Amino acid sequence: MTAPTRSAARRACPACAALGRRDLPAYSRDCWVLAACDTCGFVYLVNPPETLALEEDFAWEKTIRAEETRRKKDAPVMYGLDYASRLRTRLFRRDEAARYTRWFGPGARVLDIGCGDGSRLRAPLVPFGIEISKALAAQADAAMQPLGGACEQGATLEAIGRFPAGHFDGIVMRSYLEHETEPMAVLDAARRVLKPGGRIYVKVPNFGSVNRWLTGRKWCGFRHPDHVNYFTLKSLTGMARQARFRLTLLNPFNLAFDDNIHAHLTAA
Repeated sequence: MTAPTRSAARRACPACAALGRRDLPAYSRDCWVLAACDTCGFVYLVNPPETLALEEDFAWEKTIRAEETRRKKDAPVMYGLDYASRLRTRLFRRDEAARYTRWFGPGARVLDIGCGDGSRLRAPLVPFGIEISKALAAQADAAMQPLGGACEQGATLEAIGRFPAGHFDGIVMRSYLEHETEPMAVLDAARRVLKPGGRIYVKVPNFGSVNRWLTGRKWCGFRHPDHVNYFTLKSLTGMARQARFRLTLLNPFNLAFDDNIHAHLTAA
């Protein structure tokens, strides 16, 4: 991986904005530095790539291939188990789309932030998206336009500002917040474009999982440099509260053994 395009000097904690940190060399790799906030303990990437680099040089569809190659070499058994899990997710994607319809309602306008190629949202929802990768945003826009929606290309804070207040019934942040350098600002912006009573579905890697403790730096949730935030239930709940959302955990019974946190954020 090439050198970072942002200085490693002082990225403030994304959760509490404190500057003091403790570097975590056991979880860092190559030129990418993970640290824990001295004030709140939140774990984050100190030197993430700049936004322009994420549009093409570090676009998800490119970095995922490099990451899969590395994990297959370093931890083939864990890679095989994770691959099987992701295969099941793809096979049952229709069930996922049905859940969105059940959560948000038929005909709902739903914004998928970090929407990839736009395939997650389907009719009877009206799908909208935000995607930083230029190539994926073009695919998503082509898929969403016939259903009455559209995809905005660019960094989330810029793109979400193009939508009017109260425009959406729901928002999907599936495998997104871990990529966002300004998660608090995005949550505030998301609250603005939600209708009263609207909610957000969030899925993020679970830094507090037993599997992360057991596998260490080989944990499937580590992806350098595009995972820039590492959440626990406590830190995600705290961020939601700061943005005036109430968090409802969707996987409470197996959270300790799940590599992901699934939750709804509802305006408090």
